[in-house]
Amino acid sequence: MSELVMHVTEKNFQTEVLESNVPVLVDFWADWCGPCVALAPTLEEVARERQGKIKVCKVNVEEEPQLAAQFNIRNIPFLAFIKNGQKVGDLVGNQPKQTILKAVDSVANG
Repeated sequence: MSELVMHVTEKNFQTEVLESNVPVLVDFWADWCGPCVALAPTLEEVARERQGKIKVCKVNVEEEPQLAAQFNIRNIPFLAFIKNGQKVGDLVGNQPKQTILKAVDSVANG
């Protein structure tokens, strides 16, 4: 992970995600999930291209099952878009970069 993508846990989720002053894209993932691993480089690109407009964070569902339960995660990768402490959208599965960018721009500008 680069410095542009932050690993969050239950300990820093409130501060880094719910209280963020910019919208947050939270990637719920796991090491054993092939599509999750394949999505990681795309999320790095999104974080770089939309730096300052959105924060990209990752939550490992194996290490943070309570956060996965809080968001009712059933399938991964699951991308949740959080703005002003509220979930405002989501994408499920390994999505194309343009689909993610469109969702990011909608959340950031909406």
